[in-house]
Amino acid sequence: MENERSVGIIGLGSYAPENIVTNKDLEKIVDTDDQWIVDRTGIRERRIADPGVATSDLSAKAAEKALIDAGLTANDIDLIIVATATPDMAFPSTACIVQDKIKATKAAAFDLSAGCSGFVYALITGAQFIKAGLYKHVLVIGAETISRILDWKDRNTCVLFGDGAGAAVLGEVTAGCGLLSAHLGSDGSGAELLKQPAGGSRLPASLDTVTDSMHFLQMNGNEVFKFAIKVMGEAAMKAIEDAGLSTEDVDFMIPHQANVRIIQSAAKRLKLPMEKVMVNVDRYGNTSAATIPIALDEALREGKVKQGDNIVLVGFGAGLTWASAVIKWCKGDKTIV
Repeated sequence: MENERSVGIIGLGSYAPENIVTNKDLEKIVDTDDQWIVDRTGIRERRIADPGVATSDLSAKAAEKALIDAGLTANDIDLIIVATATPDMAFPSTACIVQDKIKATKAAAFDLSAGCSGFVYALITGAQFIKAGLYKHVLVIGAETISRILDWKDRNTCVLFGDGAGAAVLGEVTAGCGLLSAHLGSDGSGAELLKQPAGGSRLPASLDTVTDSMHFLQMNGNEVFKFAIKVMGEAAMKAIEDAGLSTEDVDFMIPHQANVRIIQSAAKRLKLPMEKVMVNVDRYGNTSAATIPIALDEALREGKVKQGDNIVLVGFGAGLTWASAVIKWCKGDKTIV
């Protein structure tokens, strides 16, 4: 990360559907109860997109807010990366559909698949185009309509997830600000732990795959939980060390919002009090690649992140994957446009 252009987030925006589904609502359709869900996950409600609303629709709304925040127009964007596990369709990319929706006619576009780690993967990927001098402004989006691939009869998964989108505009910033370090990782031996089995080249859609509910998300919750408890703290520490910082230098953490117990474990590993950790899983559930940008946007709007703060972003997801980054927040400080 040394001897290169400094790249940071110069605009943020997020969007969540208006339709709120509470734990009490789920009690009516699946064998569960509010206390069981809250005790195990910390989730109380989630947002669910209306029928006909796709990931690109949520993405475009978040992107438009991020552009306004950055003081730019869609024509200023050189590249769009959409991190998602629930694209509108297999192809074309959701990013291309978003490009058309927001009229970013000069932008290249592609999707990135890294599960719930997707936004940080996309953030780090997008930053490299700017560091290399190839592009000036990159729009990075984490967006999901996970509700479309949930088995609403499976109480172990349907209670966990929600829909939403978060977007960030990346650009060159003052030296010493922006992205200070980045860490990406994967372990494909855990691919079976969290997957959507059918719909790809291995199991194309058929009467059997539909009948056997193989187009729904499947998860080994216990094993994913164990993995997350271990990797969240380790990945966060790696990014902090790579930035030349210590845990005492961390002002705030934006973790993936999957389960409040996992978040608390990561905070304990970093010796951070919970007031320095963003938690909104209670109101959104797990929106996969959208959780971190939505949480960061809310943290900024609520004044929890301040100018000059060292922020840790950290997530884990299907793949299995993990990703972390440290950002020195200097938005608005001599941003180079």
